Amino acid sequence: MPSMTVISATAVPDHLRGALTRWLLEVTPTLYIGTISARVRTELWNNLTACLTEGSAVLAYPAANEQGFTLHTAGPQRRDPLDFDGLTLIAFQRLPTSQETAKAL
Repeated sequence: MPSMTVISATAVPDHLRGALTRWLLEVTPTLYIGTISARVRTELWNNLTACLTEGSAVLAYPAANEQGFTLHTAGPQRRDPLDFDGLTLIAFQRLPTSQETAKAL
């Protein structure tokens, strides 16, 4: 059964962006949304993670759990999803000290 799927993919190759737009709408330059089957979603995610070199990606889709969705990530991220007794929580990674002082300016 098709379900709403959201993919955020940054710094991915153009051929991969083209593959994503065959199945999903690109509503902003890095955000893809659509209603696709689980099989198509799995194939898109496998292709995305296989071709991801320096970028990052996040996949969200409905699931039968307390929050109503499942979250997957690939690539380097500042936010890491953690399972906490069946709930997905986000852990933020601290910026290195040199970047923290640069952001304060």
